[in-house]
Amino acid sequence: MLSENKMKKIRIILSVLIAGLAATSCFDMEEHPFTLLDAGNYFSDESAVKQVIANIYAQEQGDLSELYWYAQELSADQIAWRSWNGGSWGWDSGDKFVLSTHTWTPLSNYVNRIWNGAWTAIGLCNNFIDDLSGIEASSIGITEQKKESYIAEVRAFRVYCYYNVFEVFGGVIPLTTSTDTSILPESACAGTTFEEGCKKVCDWMEQELDETLSALPVGGSVNRVNQAFNRVLKMRILLNSEIFTGTARFSECKNLAKEILDGKYGSYRIVDKYQDIYSYNNDTNCPEIIFAFSSDLIYNKKSTNMRNGPFMSYVFMNYFDTTQRHAGWNCTCTTPSFDNSSDFYAQCVENVQVGADTTYRSNGTIRSITPIYEARVIKEMYDKELAKCFLDAPYNDKLGAVHERFDPRDIRLLPPYGDDSGNWGGMFLEGVMREHYGTGDVQMADADRNGMGLVYVDQVGNFQGKGNHPVEVVENPRWGETNSGLRTAKYPYYTTNSGFDFCDPDVVEFRLAEVVYTYAECLLREGNAAEAKNMVNSVRKRYFSDADWNNPGVHPTTGKALVGAKDQAPRGFSDAFDMDRMLSEWGLEFYDEGHRRRTDLRRFDKFTQGQWWFFGRATETGYDLPAKRDRKYEWYPIPQRALDANHGLVQNPDYV
Repeated sequence: MLSENKMKKIRIILSVLIAGLAATSCFDMEEHPFTLLDAGNYFSDESAVKQVIANIYAQEQGDLSELYWYAQELSADQIAWRSWNGGSWGWDSGDKFVLSTHTWTPLSNYVNRIWNGAWTAIGLCNNFIDDLSGIEASSIGITEQKKESYIAEVRAFRVYCYYNVFEVFGGVIPLTTSTDTSILPESACAGTTFEEGCKKVCDWMEQELDETLSALPVGGSVNRVNQAFNRVLKMRILLNSEIFTGTARFSECKNLAKEILDGKYGSYRIVDKYQDIYSYNNDTNCPEIIFAFSSDLIYNKKSTNMRNGPFMSYVFMNYFDTTQRHAGWNCTCTTPSFDNSSDFYAQCVENVQVGADTTYRSNGTIRSITPIYEARVIKEMYDKELAKCFLDAPYNDKLGAVHERFDPRDIRLLPPYGDDSGNWGGMFLEGVMREHYGTGDVQMADADRNGMGLVYVDQVGNFQGKGNHPVEVVENPRWGETNSGLRTAKYPYYTTNSGFDFCDPDVVEFRLAEVVYTYAECLLREGNAAEAKNMVNSVRKRYFSDADWNNPGVHPTTGKALVGAKDQAPRGFSDAFDMDRMLSEWGLEFYDEGHRRRTDLRRFDKFTQGQWWFFGRATETGYDLPAKRDRKYEWYPIPQRALDANHGLVQNPDYV
């Protein structure tokens, strides 16, 4: 909730929480948490100014990596929080289930958490701007121009922080740049309509970005706000203007994207090797990256908890031969490509009981008997065509079904691999899981398949019927098993012997591919499908060998003929490069990068009006799961706790 405690002038700049997250390598200085109350004291020199800015970045990164990821990805069509063990493990009173099913309310726990997490970085930005503005530049050894540059940097980053919360809640958010805590801020739409509130926020964001542009550097560290950061953020606002304000501005957006592509705001290019985007040295070795949050083992290890972790099992380290830097959650998966008309797990492994582990109480009676299994592998990969794909009849979806929307020749579909030289690739864990990158012993599962062989399957179903819930042909996210759904390793797990660390890659937020896709979409909306396709292909080409890019082939599971990848439409799509195709390409290129709801679904009117996986096909007691949802779910509501604490806030009228 937005309360006095949340927005007060925080003079204790970053105590243990944020100091532990600070990203310092890009600023070339030591970190020490400030605890002094007077700005003139903690802004003692330029390095202190840099430290506070670094801490502001770190605070927003922490919010993005978890809370905004929940809001933007779990609610969309490509990643789901699924429960297992008879619908009990990972259920958590349905806290995240409501995100994946569009059934949240102002009382929902994660609506409240997402709102609460939004304001700390904004408050720190306001404090910084106010405090540094009141100090003579010469007193900390910098020029007035340098001082204004630092202020412009934080003003532009404050817009970014506001943009992130605005994307979720819209015109009900309070818009304040004040550090005065005597008056609680009001919603932007107070006294007017929700739509006018949205316009007010967007107008302010654009004005702030335009006013700060000239004071920002061209190029420089990817961990700092620069002119390209500023323009990409404005480009996002223009691209989504129609859903934000009701006024389409695609022509303006296209022109701005073209300026960025032409190098007006810095020199960037699409890299040939996709691994460069996410590798240990991506801050210095990837000219595609425009902005990334700094990450390293010493200062910013905590920020990587959400990187791959929610997908991973409890024994993932043994697959990747890596040093553990986070726990495996075993909670999220890609949305499935296939229904449950065939049991994929049973095709791969037969679990034979070879003994039992018996535990006893102190009085000698038996406490529990746990079967011991031998996992006998029938085959390493299941025949997925024995079930029905959601992209095929009778479903004919154009959303979800992530793995099958990829061209089967795409190198990102290779089983994840790595070596001690730091080479790596592949993104999805599928089939029988073995240690040492698939070459060793079969890994064992937990929970509803405790001690059985671990097989990741591209379906979600309660095949053992636990929780008194027999398997259904299409299940909702509650009724999975511990092995349900494919798992994602977007960032590399380096082997322990490589000398590189999972925490080394910086967290990518803006990259040139987004500008290319934005330009392509604007072209498509003008009717120029051929050039839009060429622009998208200028990025896609890196995921294929030259032979696969240009030459025909055969689909490995369906047996259907394929044309060269440059012209091959995804499974279930028409050959035309249309809006469905553009939406799909956005999803594949930026899969698991935290923006699917906004970057794609809402702008294409598919977030509540599109059908994927279980919507309109599965049921759950106490929840409505229709093919098309109420449009009120286009935005999240203000949590009730915030409304109770601050009567200047106005609820989204669709939730009243």
